[in-house]
Amino acid sequence: MNSPDISAGDLLALVRNYNPKTNADRIAEAYAFGEQMHEGQYRHSGEPYFTHPVAVAAILTEQRLDDATIITALLHDTIEDTKASYEEVTRRFGDEVAMLVDGVTKLTNLQLSSRETKQAENFRKLFMAMSKDLRVILVKLADRLHNMRTIKAMRPEKQAQKARETMDIYAPLAGRMGMQWMREELEDLAFRVLNAEGRQSIIRRFVTLQRETGDVIHRITGDMRLELEKTGIEAEVFGRAKKPYSIWRKMQAKDQGFSRLSDIYGFRVITMSEEDAYRALGAIHQRWRAVPGRFKDYISQPKSNGYRSIHTTVSGRDGKRVEVQIRTRQMHDVAETGVAAHWSYRDGVRTENPFAVDPAKWIASLTEQFDAEDDHDEFLEAVKLEMYSDQVFCFTPKGDVIKLPKGATPIDFAYAIHTRIGHACVGAKVDGIRVPLWTRLRNGQSVDVITAEGQTPQVSWLEIATTGKARTAIRRALREADRARFVKLGHELARSAFEHVGKKATDKALETAARALRAGGVNELLARLGAAEITAHDVVQSVYPELTTTGDGDEISPRRAVVGLEPGQSFERAPCCQPLPGERIIGITYRGRGVVVHAADCDKLGEFEDQPERWMDVQWHSGTHPAAYGTTLELTIGNDAGVLGRICTLIGEKKANISDLEFVDRKPDFYRLMINVELRDVEQLHSLMLTLEAESDVAAVARFRNKPEERHFPG
Repeated sequence: MNSPDISAGDLLALVRNYNPKTNADRIAEAYAFGEQMHEGQYRHSGEPYFTHPVAVAAILTEQRLDDATIITALLHDTIEDTKASYEEVTRRFGDEVAMLVDGVTKLTNLQLSSRETKQAENFRKLFMAMSKDLRVILVKLADRLHNMRTIKAMRPEKQAQKARETMDIYAPLAGRMGMQWMREELEDLAFRVLNAEGRQSIIRRFVTLQRETGDVIHRITGDMRLELEKTGIEAEVFGRAKKPYSIWRKMQAKDQGFSRLSDIYGFRVITMSEEDAYRALGAIHQRWRAVPGRFKDYISQPKSNGYRSIHTTVSGRDGKRVEVQIRTRQMHDVAETGVAAHWSYRDGVRTENPFAVDPAKWIASLTEQFDAEDDHDEFLEAVKLEMYSDQVFCFTPKGDVIKLPKGATPIDFAYAIHTRIGHACVGAKVDGIRVPLWTRLRNGQSVDVITAEGQTPQVSWLEIATTGKARTAIRRALREADRARFVKLGHELARSAFEHVGKKATDKALETAARALRAGGVNELLARLGAAEITAHDVVQSVYPELTTTGDGDEISPRRAVVGLEPGQSFERAPCCQPLPGERIIGITYRGRGVVVHAADCDKLGEFEDQPERWMDVQWHSGTHPAAYGTTLELTIGNDAGVLGRICTLIGEKKANISDLEFVDRKPDFYRLMINVELRDVEQLHSLMLTLEAESDVAAVARFRNKPEERHFPG
């Protein structure tokens, strides 16, 4: 049998480096058992399969994790892929390891990249697995990291799928857990697959820059050490160039070329004490000019995953900016391993790191606002909002600190204090000045919420609120307030859907559907249908499963594509957001024009927030729609022969017709263009965008939305 590159002795040496008191016999036994179970299995690359679990275990030793986690890594695929059973793993290695291995197996089976509603349900299961024991996620992240490092052996379409899943889910999850190094490496490995040419162009420019300017990192590191020595501060200084994906993201966000980007280098100062960290900040600011608005103090206001550090950006005489992070050794340990610091060992004992976060509390802080019966999609949206955003810290008038995601508004602040305060909010003062509810809050601001009796949440608040807690509370209140309206719309949707299959929405049919969907009565069923919590397709299918499949001949006419209009009322799609069938929509009435239908997240709706009488609850018909709905895509593609032809062919293969094409920017390396395609629904749009994203010549693809002027609506 071929042996893995890392022997049992090598792995034990890695563990003993940080935990001399490790149970070596137990790890050796797990190694032997895993090797035996995977005998005869090979990876896509042709290597023995067991090389993978061993590599995952080695990655976890870098985070100095406990024996149970290392053993779980060695066995993480045994229950799924070999004849080993849960009972046998329990008998040999105990309940703790068996439970962890089983948790990793269940996570592996979740199709997290699915664009269907199943994704929401799976995300909830992921959080349930995390809440039992966060080490399950640590093993899964290390598993994904090794798979991404060795992804070249996979088929191209599988590479693209895994890379997209990594970029969407695993990299942000690692970042939110405080494992910044892992987030960066996962992003960069995914970037290498999704946009190899974009990555290579950045690396080439880096090489050119180094030739022109010399070793900038060595020079600045030396200067910083000298400044710190002058003031008697004992500290280590490290410098590095940022990862290609990080630079690419900055270029996209700022719409700048590489040559105009300044802060592409990052420096880290590790001090002996917290006091020295602030003294080091003073020394650095004395020597280099601080860039306004780029200072963050996460030591006095730590992130929820335990991250503490001072961030500042300074610029030298040449105008080049560099980012500096200053923290103590213990803070650095948490910054490197994040939530995993709870299990880390140093010198044979569990680290007593005062900054390590209790994982159970961390998970609870993410999920406390979601009731078990909440809608899966709501849960997914809320958790993604909570997980994938940085934080701002604001103060109540009494000086209490409220933590919120970046981009939060006074509405979020009000709900963070109490649901009752949120419901009654009519305005806010920020640092003593009255501001609109859609104002984005910034670090360190003091917020005073203004409430009024009789105030209730407005539909437009859903577009203003950014936190899961606020959006869930607003939805709940709207559901209760608008129940009668939703029942009426639900009745119309049900009538239309049943007619579409040649049946009538009789009381008996609706009672049958309510029982089948466990809705708790016909009115509850209709209210949920009107509130878009279930689809008309689900209702019809529960009564007539054999009639719900519509062929191409049963397409919905564009004239009757929207349900919920008054008799004889016409509609048109809003050009600003170009809503597609399958998306949540809102109708705005116009005298003489009928109804203009907007996507529920359209910025333009802000102009009508003080005219609630013009808002209409409408929905797309649940049947099959023709490819007649124009949508504009914004593409950045490589400037090479044949690229545009390939892109057009790809679009045609996805059964989408190109109705217009316009070049908006031509650069030596890239073209930016607008393509108008005619689509059936939002599912076809997602499928098309995924296909284009996976194409190596496509640097960026986005749905173009024509935003209103800044003064009209929240920024």
